[in-house]
Amino acid sequence: MAAIYESDRLVREYLLFHYGEPEEVLPWKSGPRDALEFARRCVSELLNSSSLGRGSRALDLGCAVGRSAFELAGHCGEVIGIDFSRAFIAAAEQIRTAGNLDYEYTVEGARTARATAKIPAGIDADRVKFSVGDAMQLPEDLGAFDVVLAANLVCRLPDPAKFLARLPSLVKPGGQLLMTTPFTWLEEFAPKEKWIGGTQAAGSASELARILEPHFELKLSKDLPFLIREHARKYQWTVAWGTRWVRR
Repeated sequence: MAAIYESDRLVREYLLFHYGEPEEVLPWKSGPRDALEFARRCVSELLNSSSLGRGSRALDLGCAVGRSAFELAGHCGEVIGIDFSRAFIAAAEQIRTAGNLDYEYTVEGARTARATAKIPAGIDADRVKFSVGDAMQLPEDLGAFDVVLAANLVCRLPDPAKFLARLPSLVKPGGQLLMTTPFTWLEEFAPKEKWIGGTQAAGSASELARILEPHFELKLSKDLPFLIREHARKYQWTVAWGTRWVRR
């Protein structure tokens, strides 16, 4: 199932998801406009930037094509973006080095339109590094960070609890863990016995909190809707649970 994230179709969809102008993503008078610009809002709506500066480090796990990593670079001096998809990282790296990337997105059938993914204005791309990596097998020498973002990642991992157990060592005391997840559990990604909640016996939000609370304090909880366009008349509208946790 992970191979789908290497496809040209998914790269184009995610470039539009991360960088598309509102009128490109949703060219209709009606529609869920509060679900646009999700990759930007993961940072703007969850991050507490008051204590961050040029000496701060941020880690974006599951960074996809990179928009949130660039947004974090507006608050931190060093940002590392890691994703399992080589195709996603190749696109993110091209945007970082060239400043932009032209791409096509689907209107209907074989009909497409052109757009350009650009680094957000005022962002120093030299603060950002992208690399291919596995969130389940992160290097031990990665260090600790002032901010760790995991956006829509946990329910796409084969062993979510193992990933969550790694997080305390990645976040500095007093540092922030930003998470979003719609809890879309699928056995294509993780066997049912590895799910965090999602059963009749336990809800996912309460189980996630139970695992994190010994090491983190929940400071912010909110619904973060997002919209992924497949073509001009078909969309995926989803509501993620967005949280900010502070390392004890």
